[in-house]
Parts: sequence; structure tokens; C-alpha cells
Amino acid sequence: MKKIFFILSLALLACVSVPASAQKVSIGIKGGYNSATWEGDAVQSLNSLVTLSDDYASTAARSGFYLGGYVRIPVSPVFSIEPGAYYSQKGMQLTGEFSSTQLDFLNLNATITNKADYIDIPLLAKVFVAEGLHFYAGPQVSFLVSNKVNTKASVIGFNVLNQDLNYDSPFRKTDVGLVGGVGYRFSNGLNLSAGYDYGLNTVDKNGNLDTFNHVVKISAGFEF
Repeated sequence: MKKIFFILSLALLACVSVPASAQKVSIGIKGGYNSATWEGDAVQSLNSLVTLSDDYASTAARSGFYLGGYVRIPVSPVFSIEPGAYYSQKGMQLTGEFSSTQLDFLNLNATITNKADYIDIPLLAKVFVAEGLHFYAGPQVSFLVSNKVNTKASVIGFNVLNQDLNYDSPFRKTDVGLVGGVGYRFSNGLNLSAGYDYGLNTVDKNGNLDTFNHVVKISAGFEF
């Protein structure tokens, strides 16, 4: 919690420190594609959380989206502070063969998807290095809205399971991380960006598993 209070204090200080002579404050909307995964002991983490065998398994990214808005507060012609709020789909996938406890002579081909949805609150510093071209970076606090584990399984080509389970309790409700990326803002207000979210807290609330949220983001938006 100390990290969260520290980041929020920085956000408040940044906003109240903007001079009255600063350029026009802008409001924007932005959304796009998320490619989310866990870094660290991802296979061990998901197997432990859903109590499955790890006979053979490999990890993959969960495809999702993020959508929200921001306020850009110019401090100078080339530097801005940008707080925002976004709904963001994170998590990861685990695929492989798992032994069936009921059919000893068959293996289940299974895909397990952790669907973790967050509200992200970033505070970004944005630097324009050329006309429209900019880089951004800053801290982010994320609040877990819901977490579900979807399990799909098949045996010799036949689907035998497709189930969503609510699975909030083992997961940390708040994540603190870093955000960075590059973007381009056109003169008409349209903007494009690509960025990366790097979680600093383990997804396991007890910290027993060394696993962190990592997300690649590609987005489009409009600034008014």
C-alpha cells in the first residue's frame, strides 16, 4: 500500500505543479489490442491455482483489449503530464496435455485461460521529440475487477469441457507497475501508440509464486 500512496502523491503533486500559463489541457480517448502474459513461474502458478497436472504444458499470450480515456496537461510545448483510466484485459494461456483421472488410457488436450480484468490508472510523462512523435513512460496502479479461469478440453478431437470459474481469491487485488511506449499524434487529433506494461507485484496475493503481469499494447485514439 505504501507504493500506491507514493504514486498517487506524485500524481497529485504533478497536477498541482502545472503552471497557470501552460498550454491548453486536452481530453482524449484511446483503445486497442492487448497481448498479455505472465512472466516468471507462469506454468507453475496457473497449475497451482487451478490444481491441475503439469504433464506437458506451454504458455501463450491472452489476446484482449483495453479502452479508456486520459487528460493531457502540457507543461511546455514538448512535455506533458498525462493521467488516465482504462479497462484492460490481462492474464495468460496455458496449453498442453493433461492426464485424465477418469480415463487412464486417454490424455486431455486442454487450454486454460486466466482472464484477469483490471482498471489501470497510469500517470505518464510524455515527451515530444519531433512533430507528433513522442515517447511516454510512468507508473501505473491497477485494480483487479474480476478474474476467471476458462478451461477447454478435448479427447481425440471431441470437446468434453468448456467452463468458466470465478477465481478471485488467490489473486492480488492491486498491482503496481511501469508503463512505457512510443506514439504519434496527427494534427487532426488522431493518435497511434505501442507500449508495454511491466507489473512489479506478483499476481499471487501471498507472493509465493514469482509471476508478474506483462502486456504489449497497440492502440488508436483521438484527442479533443
